[in-house]
This record gives sequence, structure tokens and C-alpha cells, in this order.
Amino acid sequence: MIQVLDDMPVGVTGLRVSGRVSGDDLREFRSAMSTLLAGDEIRLVEVVSDDYEGFGPGGLLEDLKLGFGTLMQHHAAFRRIAVVSDKEWIAHALHAVGWMVPGELRLFPLSDLADAKSWAAD
Repeated sequence: MIQVLDDMPVGVTGLRVSGRVSGDDLREFRSAMSTLLAGDEIRLVEVVSDDYEGFGPGGLLEDLKLGFGTLMQHHAAFRRIAVVSDKEWIAHALHAVGWMVPGELRLFPLSDLADAKSWAAD
């Protein structure tokens, strides 16, 4: 499941992923994402819940299509991306692919969500 978070600083988009994210979840989220990332600068806080299980049927393919499409379309607009998670494999994944992400990328533990919001907004 993908949920848009309302309690973000001005200019910051917040998302929470939980459970198993399917291809249908991502296809449904595509139009919302286009609206959320329409500004001149993209500042994002992505919270990965403790119950996040990864991708369900078709999820990985849709995530790659959505992610790469967004990167190509908005590459110069990315400023800061805060990933908030206590999952160790998320940290390993970010270290492996972080160099491909435009802008600044930083990992925060779930207990530091407020700091992640502040950092993304600065």
C-alpha cells in the first residue's frame, strides 16, 4: 500500500509504503505522483513501515517503470530525498543504488521522522 502523508512541511511530499506493494497499487498511484511531483523542486520523505514486505505481483516492474519515468522527467528538480526506515536491507539497497538518485539522499531511522522532515525541507 502507498499512502500520501499530510503532515509534511511546506514544499515536502511525504509517502508511506506498507504491506506488500503490487503493480495495481503503483498503477493507481501514478496520477497522484504526477501531481505531487509537479513543482520546480522535489523534496521527498518516504517512510518504509515496519510491516513493509516488498513487492507483490507486478510490483517490481511497475516500480521500475514509475521510478525511471519520474527520474527522467524530473531529474533536475530533485533536491532531497529522506528515506525513513529501520529495515537493514533498505540501508543496503540505498548504499548500492544511491549514486543513481539525483539530489541528496539520506537514510533516517523511524524514530527520527521529525528530523527527516526538517532535513528534507531545508
